[in-house]
Amino acid sequence: MRQALSRCRRLAVLFIVAPLGAACHSPFQTSSPTPIVIDADATVALQIANHNWLDVVIYVVRDGQPQRIGIAAAASPATFVFPRWMLGQAGEIQLWGRPVGGRGSAFTETVVVQPGQWIEWTLESDLSRSAIGVY
Repeated sequence: MRQALSRCRRLAVLFIVAPLGAACHSPFQTSSPTPIVIDADATVALQIANHNWLDVVIYVVRDGQPQRIGIAAAASPATFVFPRWMLGQAGEIQLWGRPVGGRGSAFTETVVVQPGQWIEWTLESDLSRSAIGVY
């Protein structure tokens, strides 16, 4: 009985491991992965220092239409990279922050972002005192 149980275990392991080994030696596999290259001129970096005690949902506002780009966690820094097409024609951008489970919101003035620049937005505990900078 033990021999039969041991043989069943070995067969079960063989049926599980053999396909995995075959998949690892596939002739269609490339020898090295292709690196992902992000074109700095095609993207915009947004660095957020969230001093608020709530998570804040971040939006890019373009032509009056908000588009969500992520959440800045409470009392933490966050970095987002989004495509340049999300800006207006002249590189204009406005940001909107809406706290999760809270009142109020933060709107930035419209700023112009040129290729190679990035945005820093500091969200304060009172969102109306938040500040933006382009560097």
